Amino acid sequence: MIAVRIAGQLDARPMADLLNEIIREGGTTAFTKEVTRDTLLGWFAQAPDQSVWHVVEDANGALLGFQSIEPKAKLPAEACDIATFVQVGQTGLGIGSKLFEATRKAAVAMGYDWINATIRADNSGGLAYYQSRGFEDYARHPNVMLGNGMYVDRISKRFKL
Repeated sequence: MIAVRIAGQLDARPMADLLNEIIREGGTTAFTKEVTRDTLLGWFAQAPDQSVWHVVEDANGALLGFQSIEPKAKLPAEACDIATFVQVGQTGLGIGSKLFEATRKAAVAMGYDWINATIRADNSGGLAYYQSRGFEDYARHPNVMLGNGMYVDRISKRFKL
């Protein structure tokens, strides 16, 4: 049994740990430098009235993943940006589906018209995840430099609410 809930300050450390494992594994996130609890708390505080963070836990309360939506300067006011992170080795088990169900409802309640997802073009799992949720490609960004100097293409997808 897995449960989704709104993330709180006490979730920041396990969220950072989960994200850091993904960063260390490489190949799926644009993040290249590890984050801290304080990094996550800073992200929570950036646009508290226009963003929402959900976590998913197993029956024992262990964090399995998290997802956020928030405004981005590159997007129009009617759109939000989504980010999804699932514990290494736990993808394909319904965690992302549960997260998106909660996030989609929150985006509608917050008055957004659409959700943007920008994914590394070499992240086949991420591309498949957003495609399976109903996101449609609308832009390709070639040769985007990551924090470690690596260049990757990125694909932007849109989900109409």
